[in-house]
Amino acid sequence: MSDAVKTEGQAKSEILQQSPNAVLPSRFGMFNITCFRDIYNREHAVIYCGELNNGEPVLTRIHSECLTGDTLGSLRCDCGFQLEAALRKISERGRGALLYMRQEGRGIGLFNKIAAYNLQDQGLDTVEANLRLGFPADGRSYSLCAEMMRAMGFDHVILMTNNPAKIDDIAQHGITVVAREPLEYGENKYNEAYLRTKASKMGHLLHHQD
Repeated sequence: MSDAVKTEGQAKSEILQQSPNAVLPSRFGMFNITCFRDIYNREHAVIYCGELNNGEPVLTRIHSECLTGDTLGSLRCDCGFQLEAALRKISERGRGALLYMRQEGRGIGLFNKIAAYNLQDQGLDTVEANLRLGFPADGRSYSLCAEMMRAMGFDHVILMTNNPAKIDDIAQHGITVVAREPLEYGENKYNEAYLRTKASKMGHLLHHQD
């Protein structure tokens, strides 16, 4: 393992350690995986294929952990659908990276996300529920993502996202977004209101999906 090094005049690194690389065969294709441990002892992963450090923009997805959607197949959100679509796109193109970030519930954690779900069951939307619990609508930060990208050898990306705020945030940390690719998958009767709220209150660009 290699420890992150802080150079003179730079802000303190959020990366504490990086794991070795390993092969990750999956039902979406053949990948490699490496993990980063941050200064808060959270562990994040980069799942990738192809040469990332050849100077060409990298097809990239920043994906925040969602136990309910990614693992349990929940239809309340579109997270699991987006995760699978992103991995398929990267595999099909033979080059790209998915950053899997430990930012459950847009940064509020699993316990609080379920509390927010309870409020949504009572009629609040996803933004109102977070605010009722005393959290911002979106409490995620992408500074660590930028560090992880640079550690992997790239800083120009084609970002798979529907969220303009994510583009703005990552750009503020020195990553050049040369293009955006929409990632609209998984709309269903259980998440229609959730998606409408993301579009109307959080500025997500959701208009390709019927």
